[in-house]
Amino acid sequence: MTKLGKGLDALIPGSSEAGTQDSSAITELPINLIDTNPHQPRTDFDEVGISELAASIKKHGILQPLVITKEGDHYQLIAGERRLRAASKAGLSKVPVIIRDVEDHEKLEIAIIENVQRANLNPIEEANSYRKLMEEFSYTQEKVAETMGKSRSLVANKLRLLTLPAEMKRALKDETITEGHAKALLAIADEGKREVLFNEIISGNLNVRETEKVAGSIKKGKINKTKKEEPYKELASDLAEYLGTKVAIKSKSKGGKVEIDYYSAEELDRIYSKIKG
Repeated sequence: MTKLGKGLDALIPGSSEAGTQDSSAITELPINLIDTNPHQPRTDFDEVGISELAASIKKHGILQPLVITKEGDHYQLIAGERRLRAASKAGLSKVPVIIRDVEDHEKLEIAIIENVQRANLNPIEEANSYRKLMEEFSYTQEKVAETMGKSRSLVANKLRLLTLPAEMKRALKDETITEGHAKALLAIADEGKREVLFNEIISGNLNVRETEKVAGSIKKGKINKTKKEEPYKELASDLAEYLGTKVAIKSKSKGGKVEIDYYSAEELDRIYSKIKG
């Protein structure tokens, strides 16, 4: 197979920077014959974005074909899940496709490349994708880097993100903190002090530069106490018990905010009903 690091152009015959394609290689298939890629690294799809893409597809059609492979009497998607979802939402019965014969590890490679090139993966999804290549397909960090067209140090730094506690990974995934914040957190070896820094980022809305400054102070031992007692800790605890989820009350110089965690649409409905009731 053509080197995957060159991107999706390697999969589409006749494609070029000008966007021309060999139409003879493109065919149409019913949507109900195309199954999603089990190796898809992306776990979160923006439904608003899907709806906007569906509206565009209704008006202009699908401008770039999906890439699929034959699997028994069906076909499996390799690249283009957003387009497939949007096409279904737009009411299309068929979509333009290019059929390719690829191995399982190539399905994952191509799916990662498509998402990374379009900045569709959050840092945790990207890191999990690299780890999957290493654990399931015996890739080394060097091979991951070569395949993805990235430096080995970048791949190594992405993988380090997976060593963060679940709460911090969730904050990174939800964009409550950035990858720059996460790198500063990883610089703190002591878990308790790392938690102090994480709380400082959240409660103080620290930017990356401010976070790195606080991290430096912690490493030098200037900040070694646990976070001071929250004034509304008991109230937050009572609310958490009542709502059945994590609650944080964060004070500022004037006022503050109440944060209530939820982990699914169903849980949000339950919490809403609890508060409304």
